[in-house]
Amino acid sequence: MAAAKILLLIFLFSLWLQPFSCIAGETAAPNSGKSSVFIPSLFDPSNRPVAPDPANLKPIRFLTADDYPPFEYLGADGNLAGYNIDVARALCSELKVACTIQPRRWDNLLDALEGKEGDAIIASLKETKATREKARFTAPYYLTPARFVTVAGAKTYDVRPEGLRKATIGVVAGSAHEAFLRAFFPGPTLVPFPDREQLMAALVAGQFELAFDDAIGVAIWINAQKNSDCCAFQGGPFLEPGFFGEGIGIAVRSSDDSLRQTLNWALQRLDERGVMTELYLKYFPIGIY
Repeated sequence: MAAAKILLLIFLFSLWLQPFSCIAGETAAPNSGKSSVFIPSLFDPSNRPVAPDPANLKPIRFLTADDYPPFEYLGADGNLAGYNIDVARALCSELKVACTIQPRRWDNLLDALEGKEGDAIIASLKETKATREKARFTAPYYLTPARFVTVAGAKTYDVRPEGLRKATIGVVAGSAHEAFLRAFFPGPTLVPFPDREQLMAALVAGQFELAFDDAIGVAIWINAQKNSDCCAFQGGPFLEPGFFGEGIGIAVRSSDDSLRQTLNWALQRLDERGVMTELYLKYFPIGIY
């Protein structure tokens, strides 16, 4: 776990060093060569986890939710679908083991894991002090960055604190994103909104120059619009763990470290083979980093 956190810190620092003028969709993807969307690799290629002994591998029972698209949801055919579901299936294919993926209520996932109703949770559950008391987590396979967003065609902003001293920025009231701006961006005028729908509607209506919010939520919102070219990210991602979390991994019981290590090995293999890139582009074609 300590090694994974060191790797995460190195990755966050590398993103911080990227030019702040970088706009999503204009940075080449290092893993692909085919896409202009920046796709980070969260796995250190020099780290060589020990491959699990096939003789010790067992079927894995994944627990998930079914009401958080595009991560997990019920498709038109009534079957589970989504990014997390595809990652779980890819892991099972990589490990060559049989798997089941069982939906549970979001607020019952950790209790179901503790009660041995499943072996692992893959449901965008953040690793926090509270969740670490009930489970252990694999290395993160995606992060939850914050981003600035403007209407399409807006001028390019210098999204450093000194560049936004006179800006007006929309935020969701009471969010970690509002708290982050108040802590590190002392100059701008912040305009709070009750939720993302109202925040983004006000941005499109021209009530302020920039919005600052969860990049995944904004990307989902943009993709859902009839005019998906309405808005664009400005600058790079903000990934301060104290505000935006340490990333999303797979939760297992604290006593099941062998499964955690097995999943870490399989996640790294999927990343090296480009599978994680393919899944990322399938669900986040405009990019979130």
